[in-house]
Amino acid sequence: MTEHVALHFERVRTRGAHSDLRLRIGPHRHICDSYYFALDDAPEAPGGLGARLVRLLEQWSAHVRGLRDGGGTAYLPYDFSDQCTAWLRVSSIDGQRAEVQAGWSLIEAWGIAPSDYLATAPEVTDFDPIPRARTECSLTDLLARIEADRITLAATGP
Repeated sequence: MTEHVALHFERVRTRGAHSDLRLRIGPHRHICDSYYFALDDAPEAPGGLGARLVRLLEQWSAHVRGLRDGGGTAYLPYDFSDQCTAWLRVSSIDGQRAEVQAGWSLIEAWGIAPSDYLATAPEVTDFDPIPRARTECSLTDLLARIEADRITLAATGP
């Protein structure tokens, strides 16, 4: 049985490009906009917001799976804004357990395609953690949580 992971990324409204997404991590709640998902014109961007959010979480999963081979750090974006971006920093020293911390970077969203953010992730060198916005879990349970959120987002439709 998997342990509870205090992390959820979800749509709180199915219409509109502002204040329609929410990240919950530990006791922290963060309302996000899907605006930059609508602007994403990369070839990897599927149609509809639900599909674009699914694509984001598929990238999260791939990035986190890569930590199983000896650990490391992965940055997973969740909020795209004009002046900055918000990221989850997933750190694992052993490829088994992870600390997940939410925080900010001054990387501006207009230079990132949410459907293909992996080239930008290594550029997060100014990560500024949000106090109390963290959780610890196994990488296996984190992947299960991301998959559950992916399934829920897929069901929200366009």
